[in-house]
Amino acid sequence: MSPLVSIEHISHSFGSSRALDDVSLSLPPDSYTVLLGPSGSGKTTLLSILGGFLGPEQGRVLIKGQDCTAMAPAKRPTATVFQDYALFPHMSIGANVGFGLRMKGVAKAERDARASAMLDVVGLAASFERKPHQLSGGQRQRVALARALIVEPAVLLLDEPLGALDLKLRRQMQDELKAIQKRVGTAFIHVTHDQEEAMALADHVVVMNHGRIEDQGAPERVYARPATRFTATFMGESTILSGTTANGMIDTPLGRFPAASDASHVAIRPEHVSLGGAIAAEVTDVVYQGAFKRVTARANGVDLLARLPAETRVLQGERMMLSIDAPHVIVLKD
Repeated sequence: MSPLVSIEHISHSFGSSRALDDVSLSLPPDSYTVLLGPSGSGKTTLLSILGGFLGPEQGRVLIKGQDCTAMAPAKRPTATVFQDYALFPHMSIGANVGFGLRMKGVAKAERDARASAMLDVVGLAASFERKPHQLSGGQRQRVALARALIVEPAVLLLDEPLGALDLKLRRQMQDELKAIQKRVGTAFIHVTHDQEEAMALADHVVVMNHGRIEDQGAPERVYARPATRFTATFMGESTILSGTTANGMIDTPLGRFPAASDASHVAIRPEHVSLGGAIAAEVTDVVYQGAFKRVTARANGVDLLARLPAETRVLQGERMMLSIDAPHVIVLKD
């Protein structure tokens, strides 16, 4: 299958700061891609270049095989949903959604009909005549989504669209975004710094750091078998241990694990640490998080993170025996 989006050797700087450093990426049609990384990783700069709001210093952007690098935002087959939604407060919801069609010269009757149909797709069919201030934050987010989708872009770009929502609404909108993407079949490229959001939405996650791509692939693989130490620490929590390798094993302060000769570290996810075993540890912190308890325990000079069942009776200062699920230990190179 030919890629829908091809990013070829994109580089860009702001003054002496290198925002993107030789980034290349290919994305298939119908995919939900999430660009994930900390502030300053380059993800928003890359999205701005994809949308045409910023021209790269080097490299090309191809969409559907067409070179769009120098193409104006309104001319390229993309649409963007911004974090602040940018709805027109004086217009009705229907007029907001149909605005892109109005700019294309579509007659009022047709654009109203298409706006009504698109509002139905996002679950707001009854809000056509209302104004933005009469809607909740989640509803306004869906209006912005409908306005972008109505012009039938090949690629929809979402710049931290859930960042202004509270936790409960954010999780609800994650489900709705994924369902809408599957329904309309448009490729979505979504920027966030939230790892949970990325794993909930993406079928392809791209982890960025210091203007480069650290790792990419299905979220299950990136989480379970990250390619780099940075990815292991950014995609969820881990206890990172250094070690020395010999005879197909890596020796660490918490045990020996199978590893290739070039391995230098292991990452242990908290969910792969359990009660019982041979590792003596002293509890230094306990945080109740509803479905589980996040426990930090000092073992052989290492602060080991564990995710224990919520009903586990554990107190700070208590000593316990722990075990590590060796097959799930992540082995890393430098």
